[in-house]
Amino acid sequence: MKVGAVGYNYKHGEDFVIDHPRGGGCRFMLLIKEPAVFVIGGVRQYAEKNSFIMFSPDMPHSYRARYKTYCDDWLYLDMQPGDTEHLRELGIPENELVHLGSIDELSLLIRQLAYEHYSPLEDHGLIEQHYLEIFLLKLSRALRSRESIPGALSDKRSGLIWLRNTIYASPDGIPDVSGLAGWVGMSRSGLQHLYKKTFGVSVMTDIINGRMMRAKELLSSTDLPIREISQRCGYTNEYGFLKRFKLYFGMTPTQMRERI
Repeated sequence: MKVGAVGYNYKHGEDFVIDHPRGGGCRFMLLIKEPAVFVIGGVRQYAEKNSFIMFSPDMPHSYRARYKTYCDDWLYLDMQPGDTEHLRELGIPENELVHLGSIDELSLLIRQLAYEHYSPLEDHGLIEQHYLEIFLLKLSRALRSRESIPGALSDKRSGLIWLRNTIYASPDGIPDVSGLAGWVGMSRSGLQHLYKKTFGVSVMTDIINGRMMRAKELLSSTDLPIREISQRCGYTNEYGFLKRFKLYFGMTPTQMRERI
């Protein structure tokens, strides 16, 4: 499996439409960054922001902006014998919209893939191949994480592991501690006690760590304004984000961006 073509953060207006009535003729993936309207096999569906889909070559489909803008990352795959089975083994569904909650990490990998794919530098093909493998593994893990339903978990330890992975993978979608306790069917005090006993840190410490690590990652790899970074890290108040960041790193986000 190789990269046929790749695009990062492509933005379009409200009149944007892609229409493949006989399918696209190849297997390709989308990371959907704005709400969109899809018609897949004749069925209209609505994609939320931060969703994923992989189309099979012969699936009729079209998609367009739901509101005023549309934005996505896209990846066309050059398939070899056995690659389709490999994608199945990774649990990557085809022709199915999946809301991932957070796609920042996957989008950063697409950015790296695009750089290497169009780079004239030595060994770019080998580096690109490694990035593709990492992307597919990260995508597989993100899909498994979304499929894990806390209420269906058989034991509290599994629930805590799922919870901790989610805290670090999707810091923008994490509620307060009481909300997290509800996710795993525990009381607030019960979650706090068992979480600290299991991982050696409090649940609130992990929430802060997850948010700060995501903020540092976005500062070093994107040109996003500080306000948007604060939102992507789960903060509704920019001042609260700035205060926490300065306390955590000993410098402001702007100062860190200048040093990186």
